Amino acid sequence: MVSFLVYDITFLVLFAIFLSSFLYTRRKNIKREGLLLLYKARWGIKLINYIGGKYKKTLGFLSYVSIGIGYVLMIGMFYLVYTIVKIYIFNPSIVRAIKVPPLIPLVPYLPQVFNLDFLPPFFFTYWIVILAVIAITHEMAHGIFAAHNKIDVKTTGFGFFPFFLPIFLAAFVELDEKRMAEEKKFKQMAILSAGTFANVLTAIFFFGVLWIFFSLAFSASGVVFDSYATSTVVIAGISSVNGVSISETDYNKVLELTNETGLSEIEFEGDKFLISKEVLESQAENEGVILAYNYAPAINNEIGSIITEINGVNMDSVDKLIGELSTYSPGDEITIKTIIEEGEIEKRITLEEHPDREGAAWLGIGFLNRERSGFVGKIIDSLSSFKKPNVHYVSKFDGISIFIYNLLWWLILISVSVALVNMLPVGIFDGGRFFYLTILGLTGSETAARKWFQFSTYFFLFILFLLMAFWAISFL
Repeated sequence: MVSFLVYDITFLVLFAIFLSSFLYTRRKNIKREGLLLLYKARWGIKLINYIGGKYKKTLGFLSYVSIGIGYVLMIGMFYLVYTIVKIYIFNPSIVRAIKVPPLIPLVPYLPQVFNLDFLPPFFFTYWIVILAVIAITHEMAHGIFAAHNKIDVKTTGFGFFPFFLPIFLAAFVELDEKRMAEEKKFKQMAILSAGTFANVLTAIFFFGVLWIFFSLAFSASGVVFDSYATSTVVIAGISSVNGVSISETDYNKVLELTNETGLSEIEFEGDKFLISKEVLESQAENEGVILAYNYAPAINNEIGSIITEINGVNMDSVDKLIGELSTYSPGDEITIKTIIEEGEIEKRITLEEHPDREGAAWLGIGFLNRERSGFVGKIIDSLSSFKKPNVHYVSKFDGISIFIYNLLWWLILISVSVALVNMLPVGIFDGGRFFYLTILGLTGSETAARKWFQFSTYFFLFILFLLMAFWAISFL
């Protein structure tokens, strides 16, 4: 990882030097428009005009699809903003855990800088490849649909902010805006939504690539359990902690007798359980009831959370692990291979009887229900359906498999994100004009359309300010 980071930063510096030199020698092609500097060229215009003119029937049909997807994305963005606002207002602990402010561009090394363990690393190499794929397909789609509707594409190129290194780029196609404004609303909306339509197609295509790549480059080689088995314990019923008998038990007394590190043994209703100080402290507000680890073979033998083999049988799914354990009886001895920080180790373990099922062998591990709730959760589950839950995968081709997997993962995520954000009904995005044309079509009044357009823009800017405020307050 460190060696690749050195390469990646070197690549970033060399790219910045090359692009700076390129722009300096061609500075006559650079024009200022607002805050951006635009490098104007005519790259790809012949291809855009060719596709736009040749596939008329196909593009005519796809115009309806593009507009429909535009509305779906706009509605989805409304729902997503609503969900985010709820989280920021009512769940400040989640906001603190995420750490990243709501308004920040996705730039190289962002997950590494903010130590976002739930995201894979994001390198400059990823960023420049993804930017090229997403920006080019997005802008070419605008141009192709414009050419299909006989609106001239004047120039193409890329833009950048003058006060940054010229590596934070944005592609563009310059259309004949006057000619476009004279077109029917349907044609304008097809052109406006074409970029997000291309982003959706990009995400679908690379999801298929990711699915195929994952099946070829990774193999299941273990089962990951989420926790050792636990049971509910009433603090008032605890009779001893680490062999010290206690008569009147309360939370503070149990905490006082618990070891600073490692596990402590408690007795509750004649049975033994294990607790740690860290877990006990996290349950301070549980009103006299805590979860304690069962005194079971898995935790007593400190097996790692990844089980690769049981008696020489490879474990590659939860069902297979459960099925294998069901063939044994209490008192049987098994050999388990498990992965810990130091690597794979082998342990001989004697199975015990399950506390709730007479005659059934018990190892004492637990699995959480990872199925997400809600519409968005169902989508995320379906997108990761090629990976079995609680399964440990290993790369067949060392680090290159993970590098490519993460690149494809980021490409899909950013494609979907760009598609959603671009359909926000805000002035700077395609969704702003799209929303304006929708209101104009519904009311037939340009005055009403402008007022709703302005309201929508200011409303979402207010939402953004609100999110930034709650983000700052969450750290107080």
